[in-house]
Amino acid sequence: MKHFLMVAAVGALAACQPAIPDSAAGVGFDTMGPAVPPAPSVSSQPLGAASTSQTPGSSGARGGFDPDLVAASLAEDDAAAALNSGREVVNASPSNPAPATFSNPGISDENNFDAVAARQTIESDKARIAQNRAQYEVIQPTALPSRSDAAGPNVVEYALQTNHPRGTKVHTRIGLGGQSKMARNCADYASDDDAQADFLARGGPQRDRKGLDPDGDGYACNWDPALYRRAARG
Repeated sequence: MKHFLMVAAVGALAACQPAIPDSAAGVGFDTMGPAVPPAPSVSSQPLGAASTSQTPGSSGARGGFDPDLVAASLAEDDAAAALNSGREVVNASPSNPAPATFSNPGISDENNFDAVAARQTIESDKARIAQNRAQYEVIQPTALPSRSDAAGPNVVEYALQTNHPRGTKVHTRIGLGGQSKMARNCADYASDDDAQADFLARGGPQRDRKGLDPDGDGYACNWDPALYRRAARG
């Protein structure tokens, strides 16, 4: 009795499994779907000899292809190509000879030994070198122009005459405003060099009429003599 029950259970499990499709019907395709239509046949008839009445639904004696129009279009393309270059069209084929090369006067031939040797000689080279040397002009150096005293104080000279850094109080300053007055008046100058030159021209560094040097170091606004000192040491 037990053996009979086991056989019956195995049979029931086998009946529940889904059917496996036949692999011969094509992998990945549903065999129950519509059949794939066959590929259309391709005619081996040459293009030029194609029938003019093969196009379905066309009107007139000619269909969708006119060999005369195609030949005329090809002829127009060949004519346009010939006009663009001024030469005949070269068809790409291994049997065709290489096209003739044409000299271009805009390309230099200085690297062509035969071309240069045909028009230049050792004597002509010597004459050209002598002509170039005759055109040389040697300009002798002249003395640097001296700075006129009428041009105003020389800030470079003042920087080299002093040696204390910025912020070192050297001169006494009595006045109101301090940094705010300096910032307001320094804005009138295009550069710190211009401020320092005007500061010296107005009696600086001993006097500071415009309040450009409130800390008394002798340097107006943000002018720094260290730049000129380093340049002089070179």
